[in-house]
Amino acid sequence: MKNGFIKVAAATPTIRVADPSYNVEQLLRIAKDAAEHQVHVLVFPELCITGSTCADLFYSNHLLEAAKKALARYLSKTKDWNMVSVVGVPFIAQGKLYSCGAVCHFGRLLGIVPKTHLSTSQMRYFSAIGQVTQQTIVWEGAEIPFGSDLLFPSEELPALKLGVELGEDLFAPLPPSSLQALAGATLICNPSASNEIVGRAESRVRMIRAHAARTGVGYVYANAGDGESTTDLVFAGHDLICEGDELLAEKAPFATDSEWIVSEIDTERLTIDRRKQTASAESYGNYREIRFSLGLSETEITRKINPHPFLPTNPEELDRRCETILSIQTAGLKQRVERAYAKKLVIGISGGLDSTLALLVMARAMDALKRPRKDILAVTMPCFGTTQRTKNNATVLCEELGVDFRCVDIFDAVNVHFRDIGHDPNDRNVTYENSQARERTQILMDIANDCGGMVIGTGDLSELALGWATYNGDHMSMYGVNGGIPKTLIRHIVAYCAKQFDAMEEGKIADALRDVLDTPVSPELLPAKENGEIEQKTEDLVGPYEIHDFYLYYTLRYGFSPAKLYRLAQLALGDRYDKETLLKWLKTFVRRFFSQQFKRSCLPDGPKVGSVGVSPRGDWMMPSDASVALWLKEADSL
Repeated sequence: MKNGFIKVAAATPTIRVADPSYNVEQLLRIAKDAAEHQVHVLVFPELCITGSTCADLFYSNHLLEAAKKALARYLSKTKDWNMVSVVGVPFIAQGKLYSCGAVCHFGRLLGIVPKTHLSTSQMRYFSAIGQVTQQTIVWEGAEIPFGSDLLFPSEELPALKLGVELGEDLFAPLPPSSLQALAGATLICNPSASNEIVGRAESRVRMIRAHAARTGVGYVYANAGDGESTTDLVFAGHDLICEGDELLAEKAPFATDSEWIVSEIDTERLTIDRRKQTASAESYGNYREIRFSLGLSETEITRKINPHPFLPTNPEELDRRCETILSIQTAGLKQRVERAYAKKLVIGISGGLDSTLALLVMARAMDALKRPRKDILAVTMPCFGTTQRTKNNATVLCEELGVDFRCVDIFDAVNVHFRDIGHDPNDRNVTYENSQARERTQILMDIANDCGGMVIGTGDLSELALGWATYNGDHMSMYGVNGGIPKTLIRHIVAYCAKQFDAMEEGKIADALRDVLDTPVSPELLPAKENGEIEQKTEDLVGPYEIHDFYLYYTLRYGFSPAKLYRLAQLALGDRYDKETLLKWLKTFVRRFFSQQFKRSCLPDGPKVGSVGVSPRGDWMMPSDASVALWLKEADSL
């Protein structure tokens, strides 16, 4: 349960219809295995004690009494297992029969939740219950909470509050779990008995993912399967575990390799995300809360942690995302050009990744405006660190894209500036570097004034997070098209553009883009090596961008602590970096992220493209003088 992770499982035992004694032994066998795997919450299918297809046998008191005895046996045998389990069982209350989820813990029956919405066939045997029913039932001499108004919060983990709905409840216009989520539930357990027909599995996945995302919950769905009667219907044991819209685990329909699936749900992530959604007020309805204790333990994480959280893992989805981002950038720039009545667009083109992407977006914007690309003025400004490779790539791209291209050598201007301020050019400190960046910005702004244009910024999200930009230099522009895109994603967008140009038989542009991708990321502010290679490599100085982008995403999106960032990074990136390296750059990230906020507080306008950003106008509002002590203290203790 450390860092908010709880291990959950959905199980589909092989049962016999109308044989509770046999069925409970199957449940116990799986529950024992789950307990040994330190599962915290285990969910079985609807009516799994008897089978959901007993039909008119549900009228038999003999069967119902056997079901009660089987549940009692389950409780007795699980009294030493530190786990909450939800078991589907038929139950009589006030003379009516209900399909229920029995919530069991340490041999105790915490509560019984009846089904709210019945299928047509179930209406023959079962009663539906209203949303709020204040009552109890007597179980072995004790008063047990009974009703659809029950929630089950954890004593040790405030972020874990369990709710139960059954089967068709999910598909109602207003599912019980929606109201439970408004009342604070973060984990929904659904014991279900949904038969399989063509297309239903896909629909089921879409429905559960969308519902879990909309309500901001983890969702454990355990479906009936092998052993149910096939007189009219077939059940496939399709089990699912979701966290928001992310499908963590799935037991495919008719799969026979395992009877249960398991994963970890991050309840802390869910509660943080929910706090950001101010419409999700945790004060709906009069729910009764039955608390349980699981103790404190460190949950082993088996779920896959995406090492590149900004990137979809599916190649086709990645291409679609690249196209969507390009469209957002283009639309934002197009409108800004129209509203500003800009005669020209001015950009500093270096032959690096960021300025390359910005140039491609500018070309798209001009095409969308049906204006000539010659209205783009790309300026290359070589100085002490400029290499022939990057200059050549910039030249090829500008010539092949058909933009106006100009070279302004700033070598002499910067040296004059050094003389004016009394700086020794042999002292290659931050003044030596930043003077070049500010000289370039001055030239671009003055050229824009001269031609009635606007300067387009090229800085990306990763650089802004780390403060890897010169204040009042390359981080300032009249519109920044890349400010919402991290470096790892920019690489893929440029690669996507290269594929597009290949398809259009624009080989020179595609080749230049691929060479840009192969060029080490560098501000090129220090002289190159004697062989002409880049001397100053950004990732040698501030760390690999894939590490920083990982930390950046979970910091901006969920506000995770350094300890949790470090733990997740080891799981996601541990095959490429050792612990010491990940910790080293974590400390660098934390320190720079806090100290460089002042640069982000005055960012130019630019389009938001993803779920996180650092715009001071709503995405990330942080005082520039906030103390980093609390975060560094934890990082130093790791």
